Amino acid sequence: MSIHVRSEVRPLKKVLLQRPGSELEQLVPNSLQQLLFDDIPYLLGAQSEHDAFARTLRENGVEVVYLSELAAQTLAQSAALQEQFVADFIHRSGPVADSYREPLTEVLLASRDAAELVNKTMSGVCFDELPIHGAASLAALRSDRTHFVLDPIPNLYFTRDPFASIGHGVSLHHMYSDTRNRETIYSDYILHHHPDYAGKVPFYYKPEEPFSLEGGDILNLSAETIAVGISQRTMPEAVERLARNIFRDEAAQIRRVLAFDIPSRRAFMHLDTVLTQIDTDKFLIHPTILESLQIFELTPGVHGSPRARRLDAPIEKVLADAVGAEQVTLLRCGGGDQIAAQREQWNDGSNALCIRPGTVIAYDRNYVTNALMEAEGITVLKIPSGELSRGRGGPRCMSMPLIRE
Repeated sequence: MSIHVRSEVRPLKKVLLQRPGSELEQLVPNSLQQLLFDDIPYLLGAQSEHDAFARTLRENGVEVVYLSELAAQTLAQSAALQEQFVADFIHRSGPVADSYREPLTEVLLASRDAAELVNKTMSGVCFDELPIHGAASLAALRSDRTHFVLDPIPNLYFTRDPFASIGHGVSLHHMYSDTRNRETIYSDYILHHHPDYAGKVPFYYKPEEPFSLEGGDILNLSAETIAVGISQRTMPEAVERLARNIFRDEAAQIRRVLAFDIPSRRAFMHLDTVLTQIDTDKFLIHPTILESLQIFELTPGVHGSPRARRLDAPIEKVLADAVGAEQVTLLRCGGGDQIAAQREQWNDGSNALCIRPGTVIAYDRNYVTNALMEAEGITVLKIPSGELSRGRGGPRCMSMPLIRE
């Protein structure tokens, strides 16, 4: 079975990660906003912390696979596939890259093997790496190391967003920003061409869709129900199209999509930055969203098209119905203290990864929220987070479950 995810809490068996690489070392202060970072992580520190994350997963019986390795295995199948990938990648990288198509193609295809090719597309290409950099042109004369013709992709270690596992299928996303839209190409090629996935996975959304949708907004609450955030990164039209595509798949069990309309802010970004499930009947929530949260339900209408209605029930009742519990407990990030809640939510205190019922992986820095979970009987496996958290994403953001029990 290639993809099997029908819950947020059932035992995690296989997960996709991406270890931070040299793309982080291409970040400079002037490019932070464009590349969606608030600070510059220290690469060796980020790698050490990410290794601790992967080690914790393995120690708890989870198979870890890496995006770059799967992509390299995919492209290593043929030179023709590598050429197709390079052409596609340059096209998706915007007008600047497209204007240097021939020299960029030469640089990328000069890679020793598929692994080097994948890593080069991730870390970016500067103008002075092109075979034309010595030409007598204005661009050549004023070129410097920060003049990228192919930007680095530093957000890759957040594997949650470019696609999402939904039941036996996936949604492959149209990302919110041009900077991150290139990330989908790796999962696109893996899911279409890797022998473990090619022809075995139905697609419920594709990057060609006009509306942005990101994986951090998708929660698998049960085999029949998913939740999708309407957020800074996901548009309501995307939620509706995702629901339509799922409902039209007769093999899909999902017959209800809950749309959680959360404030469109950088701090909240995705649904999983303010709401994650940590046990069969417990959720972490950032209390601020309760002030304005609206919930809508989409169910199959005529010919599979979704029928929408607003839900007036309290969030506790909506979630309990979705996960099949008599009632659920909402644990407030920061323990009800407004300052602690804001500080720890900013550092991903609400973004825990559940690896089995009642056991989660969380950043060690969010000690107030971690203590709250432990007081409620949750086992919290703490990982270091001084550098990884600078990218604004926690353990759930850094992981894409492929198989849950």
